[in-house]
Amino acid sequence: MNLDVVDPGWARVLAPVAGEIDALAQRLTADPEGFLPAPDQVLRAFQRPLADVRVLIVGQDPYPTPGHPIGLSFAVDRHVRPLPPSLRNIYRELHDDLGIEPAEHGDLSAWADQGVLLLNRVLTVRPGPGQAGSHRGWGWEQVTAHAIRALAERGGPLVAILWGNPARELKPLLGDVPVIESAHPSPLSARSGFFGSRPFSRANELLIAQGADPVDWTIQRRHTLDIPGF
Repeated sequence: MNLDVVDPGWARVLAPVAGEIDALAQRLTADPEGFLPAPDQVLRAFQRPLADVRVLIVGQDPYPTPGHPIGLSFAVDRHVRPLPPSLRNIYRELHDDLGIEPAEHGDLSAWADQGVLLLNRVLTVRPGPGQAGSHRGWGWEQVTAHAIRALAERGGPLVAILWGNPARELKPLLGDVPVIESAHPSPLSARSGFFGSRPFSRANELLIAQGADPVDWTIQRRHTLDIPGF
């Protein structure tokens, strides 16, 4: 988890918390239970240029299933089937909002490549059933809060999308950044305000209002996945 692997702009931003990152790396290495995602993907969200970030989407922590997480919030390796329920709901809302057919895979790199920062609040997790949230309180929250605060201070064009209460708690760090907030896309809460919230078109409208180009939210243009209810 060397900061040399991240974008130079992010490396400068994260330098004040490099000690915390080093301590986390040592604790993770010493844990016999192991951790996810792979070491070279833990800081993957920071590999795209800080200067290019236009949209922030905050997740909670990586999927605890080996082979699933790839260092981007809500995303999974493109070979994972079936897709996680939260991601399927995100694709459903994307279709309802912009008419974009859901991709057959869950690799959201196409969003990251356009300046969408897919940042989990906690960047690692212990692998295995029932381990979701197992690294909460280890110190990642301080690292990601520092990154989000620095991103907000950088200024726009920027829009933040906050799904669920843990993400919404970050709103005070965002200053004047326009915020789109709703329930989490989890099956437990998606019908309580996530469905119908139109986060993708609203984010584009806010970007355009700031003089920026909209995001092309398309993940994949062929071989769509049949999602029940479509």
